[in-house]
Amino acid sequence: MPRSLRLQVLLPLLALSALWSLPSQAEVRRCTGPDGAAIYTDRRCADIGASDRVPHAVPGQPTRFYRGGCARNLLDLVYELTAAVDSHDVNRVAGLYHWVGMSSSGAVSVMDRLDMIAQRPLVDIVPVYPASAQDDDDYAQATVRRAPIGLRLEQTLSNGSSTPSRTMLGLRRYLGCWWVHL
Repeated sequence: MPRSLRLQVLLPLLALSALWSLPSQAEVRRCTGPDGAAIYTDRRCADIGASDRVPHAVPGQPTRFYRGGCARNLLDLVYELTAAVDSHDVNRVAGLYHWVGMSSSGAVSVMDRLDMIAQRPLVDIVPVYPASAQDDDDYAQATVRRAPIGLRLEQTLSNGSSTPSRTMLGLRRYLGCWWVHL
């Protein structure tokens, strides 16, 4: 192989390897440690002996339900909400919102708030359960599994800092589907 041809092949490969090693922007992750405690880090959870709490969607990967459909269960709603916020797509977040009965001026305000949510990096989505009634009995009571009444979005501010931000979204079941509301 002539020397000039080798240089033509090696130079682009050398340029690609230089680009490959460029530093990327740090991402804050919420991990769960072996003791169940929340750990915030910029490293992969597996690297520190912890596990992920939220299954983040991969861009380009199909969603769990078809476009134009709705979340028939809470797992699909959380998955789609995670994918929408991870992709910073306010329209996708708005597709999960319960708009029934809202005025146009109210919708503009909600869209502004949803846009702020969509632009912030997502750390975790935590279900919020209703407070249980306390019994005065000393006898052990059976644990009743209740559906969550909301989702708490744990995020960081979009300005690149690690300042935490929390947003509470209510849950509403309507026409066989799960929706979020502010």
